[in-house]
Amino acid sequence: MALPAYYTTGQRIWHRTYLVYCGIVLFFLVMPLIAVIPLSFTSSPFLDFTPEMLRLDPEAFSTRWYKMMVGDCSAADITTVCSDKWVIGARNSLIIAVIATVLATAIGTVAALGLSRADLVGRRAIMAFLISPMIVPLIITAAGMFLFYAELKLVASFTGVIIAHTVLGLPFVVITVTATLVGFDHSLTRAAQGLGGTPVYNFFKVQLPLIAPGVISGALFAFITSFDEVVIILFLGGAEQLTLPRQMWAGIRQEISPTILAAATVLVILSILLLTTVEMLRRRSERLRGMSPG
Repeated sequence: MALPAYYTTGQRIWHRTYLVYCGIVLFFLVMPLIAVIPLSFTSSPFLDFTPEMLRLDPEAFSTRWYKMMVGDCSAADITTVCSDKWVIGARNSLIIAVIATVLATAIGTVAALGLSRADLVGRRAIMAFLISPMIVPLIITAAGMFLFYAELKLVASFTGVIIAHTVLGLPFVVITVTATLVGFDHSLTRAAQGLGGTPVYNFFKVQLPLIAPGVISGALFAFITSFDEVVIILFLGGAEQLTLPRQMWAGIRQEISPTILAAATVLVILSILLLTTVEMLRRRSERLRGMSPG
């Protein structure tokens, strides 16, 4: 995009310097991904770029680690350990993330509707309480949850892990839905109420379709937070609560295998797809509100 003609020389220099700075920051953020993805296709059991890979030798690349990740041990040899823990971890992560996302979305949407009311007493205090899991360091949150859940006999149980992940995903839903409700025209719900609609009917037929982009965006963020969470599961999970991030953590500590890179690549692709969906929903929400997406 061309700069405005009224920009001074100093403003033009600052603009280009700012772009270069952003490019450098983005480069250092993306570089680990650039290294992880090619390494996940190596045929070597070591986490390094072999001379054959640098020469782009086809025999240096393989999908053996992706096969081992899904439990196919036909590509394993004496130097690697193959098990079904990756499949079990991915399945548990998906189940926990889906249930936690549904709970966080339902609770967070209702909370955001209440927080959007100007006459709510203590609205700022309630908002601060709801988003506190996002602000407080995760290690402190995990330690506090462990001490609290231990009294309730919820440690080393799927119920405790799901509740903890729901708490972690709740702030994302509250923030996104609250931001969507800022531009919502409440005269629509008042008109529906005047026409005889019940509060529940008005919510599902009038309000929810308009705030759906914010609700879905919050749900996607909650899903990513739950699926990719490792600290909470280390504190609250037992032997049966094996998740994909926990298996990756165990693999780093016990055995260095490119299977970890294959799992990381899958998580990166999943995150990119979900974030792309969030951006598309944001643009749709702006179009519905009469704003040009930027």
